[in-house]
Amino acid sequence: MGNKTKGLLALVGIGALAYWKYKNSSDEDKQMVKDKINTAKDNLNKWSSDLKDKANNVASQVQDKANSVASQVQDKANDVASQAQDKADDVVNKAQGAVS
Repeated sequence: MGNKTKGLLALVGIGALAYWKYKNSSDEDKQMVKDKINTAKDNLNKWSSDLKDKANNVASQVQDKANSVASQVQDKANDVASQAQDKADDVVNKAQGAVS
């Protein structure tokens, strides 16, 4: 038998034992198990909500940073284009002055 098969059999065995123990337990013990499961479920939901909030926060920060970098790149590109236009205008003016 492979490790996966042994692990699956062990898991089924533990599940069967837990079911048998739960079925033969008193009502108080059953209620205690239900309370533990509900508490674990609530904790898991809270944890997943917190994790989702943190992920959204990080995604928002990344988006803000990307927008900031894109804005800086756009500004720099506009500056370079303006400088190139100024240089082109200077060259045209010099050429016209030389022709005149």
